[in-house]
Amino acid sequence: MTRRVSWHPVTVSLRRLFPSASFVGCGDIRVSEATDQSGRCEPGGLFAAVCGTRQDGLTYVDEAVGRGAGSLLVPHPVPTAGVPQCVVHDVRAAYSRLSQAVCGDPSQRLRLAGVTGTNGKTTIAWLLRAIWQAAGHRSGLLGTIEYDDGGHTQQAELTTPDPATLASWLAAMVARGTTHAALELSSHALDQDRAGGVALDAAILSNLTQDHFDYHGDWAGYAAAKSGILELCVPSGRVIYNADDPRIVSMVDEAPRETLEGRRLCSFGIEHEADVMAVVLEESVAGSRFLLEHRKAGSTERGSWEVSTRLVGRHNILNCLAAAALAIEQGVSQRAIAAGIGSLAWVPGRLEAIQCGQPFDVFVDYAHTDDALRRCLDALRRVVSGRLICVFGAGGDRDRLKRPLLGRAAAAADVCIVTSDNPRSEDPQRILAAVAEGVVEAGGQPVVVEDRQDAICQALGIASAGDGVLVAGKGHETYQEIGGRRLRFDDREVVRTTLHGVARSDRVEA
Repeated sequence: MTRRVSWHPVTVSLRRLFPSASFVGCGDIRVSEATDQSGRCEPGGLFAAVCGTRQDGLTYVDEAVGRGAGSLLVPHPVPTAGVPQCVVHDVRAAYSRLSQAVCGDPSQRLRLAGVTGTNGKTTIAWLLRAIWQAAGHRSGLLGTIEYDDGGHTQQAELTTPDPATLASWLAAMVARGTTHAALELSSHALDQDRAGGVALDAAILSNLTQDHFDYHGDWAGYAAAKSGILELCVPSGRVIYNADDPRIVSMVDEAPRETLEGRRLCSFGIEHEADVMAVVLEESVAGSRFLLEHRKAGSTERGSWEVSTRLVGRHNILNCLAAAALAIEQGVSQRAIAAGIGSLAWVPGRLEAIQCGQPFDVFVDYAHTDDALRRCLDALRRVVSGRLICVFGAGGDRDRLKRPLLGRAAAAADVCIVTSDNPRSEDPQRILAAVAEGVVEAGGQPVVVEDRQDAICQALGIASAGDGVLVAGKGHETYQEIGGRRLRFDDREVVRTTLHGVARSDRVEA
């Protein structure tokens, strides 16, 4: 396995980096190491007292100093600390900026594309990497499934890493000689300024549907967080957006003039007029074939060429268009774009086909919003000749408003099996009841099976030749969170073992 390459930190002057800051006990602070975790403080390093959603970093100042922190980044002076302090208005944003600076501002030496939206981020990022690789560029990726510096890959912990981890991976990309990279930006990360100080060469906006209202509160808060990606885009950068999504169009139309000034806008879509469009030629369970049309810069003329993808569904054609639109803007050849899109056989847990010789189709997908679930079912309805059987649920300790919405979306299937997702600390039965209620409201008849493995087995047991089974909600995840425990559980493994007739085994801690 290729190891992650090393890089050398840069010594940064906080006086120069934060000219409006005030200093306590010094005229300047120079650091090459910073952390917002008191337990990770190194002798002589800086501790950033970030106020999080659950804890205030100021309460950990004494621990940080006790572990050797030589300076602090704080929102107001801490008289008892006894070490030099840099006082800033927004510690969170300043820490993110500092994290990038001590890593040498690596994003400025990369063609870095940020991708945000409720759904599609991961697939678009993987498509971008495939296209860049086909064009001969060493490419990296940071997202929901994995972190890849262009040579070394490891499993992701968060869709968007914390500021220090993000900066470190970008620095590793530069050290390895990576030139292009895709960065998934979640709404939480944008709201929390995890990417503060990152310079995006391009911002891609996929779509906007209800999600994470437990955190953002409402549509306004959620949309405001997502729109933060525009401020990370460099003045000469590109904004690639979905013309088929009215909320995304409104976000771009309503952005302050100074936010978009100098940036090139490029739209993509199937249903609405856009700079990059697709004429669908063929759809099947093996993928899609479409004519990609793009409007030439400064002209009404369109160029076009045929593209094939092994990704299933029209929502994935849109994802292909998003990646292709940026590649066209970057001057990537038509041949490389088609080759890159065609080379991507699947994205883990994104309508991932499971084939074990059975006479029906089985797909596992990460869809955990009503829009994503509806799109998956619509995609399969177009290519499956028999019944659609959907196994799905909703997570606990998360947005409760989504639960009946998921049920209503799933009612488009012929058979709806409602089961547990990640109930976490909640009563699974309460979650199941809310989801099942949505199915009934939409005219469906839900089958409720609390145990997820039993639910999958039941779905596969009733499937006949020509049917399609969709197991939705967890996708690439390899665990299930129940009652404070994280148990090993992979929908894909359960499907395979069931199809192969392997006896059920007890679940173990992940």
